[in-house]
Amino acid sequence: MSPQDVSISDSYSGDLSESPSPQRRNLSSASIVKMSVGPMDNNVYIITCSATGKQLVIDAANDADRILAVVDGLPGTPELIFTTHQHPDHWQALAEVAARLDVPTATGRLDADPLPVTPDRLIDDGDTISVGDLTLEAIHLVGHTPGSIALALRDGDVVHLFTGDCLFPGGVGKTWQPGDFETLLADVSAKVFDRYPDSTVVYPGHGTDTTLGAERPALAEWRERGW
Repeated sequence: MSPQDVSISDSYSGDLSESPSPQRRNLSSASIVKMSVGPMDNNVYIITCSATGKQLVIDAANDADRILAVVDGLPGTPELIFTTHQHPDHWQALAEVAARLDVPTATGRLDADPLPVTPDRLIDDGDTISVGDLTLEAIHLVGHTPGSIALALRDGDVVHLFTGDCLFPGGVGKTWQPGDFETLLADVSAKVFDRYPDSTVVYPGHGTDTTLGAERPALAEWRERGW
């Protein structure tokens, strides 16, 4: 593995399309490292508590060796791996990363069965995950899968929202069955847009970041177009 593969840029844009290098965003209470892995460009997030060095890995999606190299290169200690939902592109590296880091895993209760490892913790709507001094709130969003969970981290006055495949720039996640789109849009509207301010930063499971303020004006358009 070349040094370029594990170098981390502190110039954070949230857009990894032009460079394979992970990016780090430094907050007052935490740092967030974002990296893209696998053929579907899945986003992996590593959140480190600034006070304690404890770490949360979100979606060990693919390229286990590369995820582990980035974790090894960061100051801190992994405590938990969280999987946002059951789709295989979000857990291809989960078994290997969990075994080699020797840390527990967690996911939404209704999405646990398809995962390659039995989660140590099942997460429901409104639960909290503590990592060092950080607290992340779980938000159950139904439609992309039955048990998708987004995580909200508050840093000062700004909320950082890790949405898996439920919310992206330009719309909600893909749905397959009749009624699923309406259910997902209703959940995202009530549990995300109605709850959090426009300054909230959205970190999706693929692609670039966005904010609720950037997406809020298009909610009626999403509802009208049906996807």
